[in-house]
Amino acid sequence: MIVMQLNQITKFFGADLILSNIKLEVHNRDRIAIVGRNGAGKSTLLKIMAGELSHDDGEIYMPKDVTIGYLAQNTGLKSDLSIWDEMENVFARLKEMEEDLRKLEVKMGDPGLFQNQEAYEQLLKEYDEKQSLFKSAGGFQYEAKIKQVLNGLQFQDYDFDTPIRTLSGGQKTRLALGKLLLSKPDILILDEPTNHLDIETLNWLEQYLQSYDGAVIIVSHDRYFLDKTVTIVYEIAFQQSKKYTGNYSDYLRQKAKDYERDIKLYEKQQAEIKRLEEFIQKNIARDSTSKQAQSRRKQLEKMEKMDKPSLENRSAKFSFDIQRPSGNDVLKIRKLSFQYETDDDYIFQNVHLDLNRGDRVAIVGPNGIGKSTLLKTIVGQLKPSRGKLQYGTNVQIGYYDQEQTHLSMAKTVLNELWDEHPAMPEKDIRTVLGNFLFSGDDVLKPVSALSGGEKARLILAKLMLQKANFLVMDEPTNHLDLDSKEVLESALIDFPGTLLFVSHDRYFINRIAEKILELSDQGAKLYLGNYDYYLQKKQEEQEIQELNKKNDLPEQMETSTDYEQQKQEKRKLRKIRRQIEEVEREIESLEKAIAKCDEKMTDPELFHDYEALKKMNEEKENYQQQLDHFMQQWTELHEKMDDW
Repeated sequence: MIVMQLNQITKFFGADLILSNIKLEVHNRDRIAIVGRNGAGKSTLLKIMAGELSHDDGEIYMPKDVTIGYLAQNTGLKSDLSIWDEMENVFARLKEMEEDLRKLEVKMGDPGLFQNQEAYEQLLKEYDEKQSLFKSAGGFQYEAKIKQVLNGLQFQDYDFDTPIRTLSGGQKTRLALGKLLLSKPDILILDEPTNHLDIETLNWLEQYLQSYDGAVIIVSHDRYFLDKTVTIVYEIAFQQSKKYTGNYSDYLRQKAKDYERDIKLYEKQQAEIKRLEEFIQKNIARDSTSKQAQSRRKQLEKMEKMDKPSLENRSAKFSFDIQRPSGNDVLKIRKLSFQYETDDDYIFQNVHLDLNRGDRVAIVGPNGIGKSTLLKTIVGQLKPSRGKLQYGTNVQIGYYDQEQTHLSMAKTVLNELWDEHPAMPEKDIRTVLGNFLFSGDDVLKPVSALSGGEKARLILAKLMLQKANFLVMDEPTNHLDLDSKEVLESALIDFPGTLLFVSHDRYFINRIAEKILELSDQGAKLYLGNYDYYLQKKQEEQEIQELNKKNDLPEQMETSTDYEQQKQEKRKLRKIRRQIEEVEREIESLEKAIAKCDEKMTDPELFHDYEALKKMNEEKENYQQQLDHFMQQWTELHEKMDDW
């Protein structure tokens, strides 16, 4: 079922054309990503789809009963209510129904009512009907749903009576997302929903959106998130849209193939054009071949000439080289801890790590665990409270600071580089800056006037010229558009030195890291492999702990001779969990179907249509029987989990 269709949508801002002839189709349960360079018009398109912005030409088709929920970038929830009360407002209709039930219960408790049997039975019937409607509409589950979403968005440790106005901007943004998820619109439109979310919350949101009963449209720079959630990608380039089937990685592969195919077709046509032109030039003046040349000329004039295929705009071009290699031992960390003098608690503690030449290590962990502080300690900006840091021979550190504090805001872009490398000719400095998309008068801009993405590219330019053999990078993909991230990844993959970095970009971690250092309250643990392997090992560890707790076994059980048996047990557990998820989806679907039946049966037009009411009631009873079956199945599956 099509829930939204865009035909030939065009949008101008003044005289500037932003979008042109955009075609896009949304079906129920579609998972769509809209991608494109910064400034391509992605957020503008979302606003048009959400009804927040008008379009200048074209049509939008949408059934009247379709609901839309829209979350703009960094939109914080503004409210004087508490966290719980604001979330509960989503279920105002259910609360009214609940209040009606309470009032009926008070009436039913009136002793005088028992003397009027007919009135009492009528009241019981009314109560039964309203309770059934309340149940089918999810009245007994809405509080659990609120808790599920708040817990998923990491509010489980908060007092739900906390006023929203006292929260930070990031917390308000998460609550705005939570309220939108609870409202369950038919079309969920999300503009950069992963902002302010840590990895644990991102994992939860991915799972939630995968099972969401409606269409989801997303703009995001988080490519791992897009890979996990979407099945259709629309690229906005040159003001137009192009559809690709699959997730983000599929889109990249298809786009590369399409580009190669179009280049070949273009080159083939150019060769044909050149051959025709040469024939015409040689033969047009000869009597014997003039007619053939004229025929070729007409063929050339009628030919629909292809434009040379082009990837939109240009991307930064750079690579990281080193001045000289380091020794094999790059860094040894032993029992490293840090705390501020004014604070009793350690920011991080008991960190151990051995870094060898060529290692690529990503540091992960929840927000606030001290990842950036650890990097600052390693590069010497902070002095450790305890423990030791030992650097190897010939180690040269290059540091990427996510806070961009190493830039001089009063300098021009040109002088920011030239002052550090005064021996380089100006044309060479300009060439470097050109590779990072600073050209012409752009190099004379003050650093303070640059955007976050431009500052990020400038820091990368400085880092490239430094030629350090040990790069320490704190959130290097922040502020970069998707193309710039791809270029940075390629440069780091080819980097011949050692790399230690912090990032929330799981796609970036997956492509770059060969080891994962997980930072926790207790210290740090090293995993050999990329991010997906790390997740797999964490899942295995969690399942083993659950099994050991169930059987009152020590955590060291994972090294015992029963490991193979435990692996089989884990497989069975995963199978049961998947079955529970499937059953819960069926239950939710049936509850909605029953609620729709109840709604139709209250339609005044059907009051005197006995046959229609009878048919509707039979349909409802069929749904109810199926629901009872799945509820029983759900109970049995949970009993299996409990018995495990």
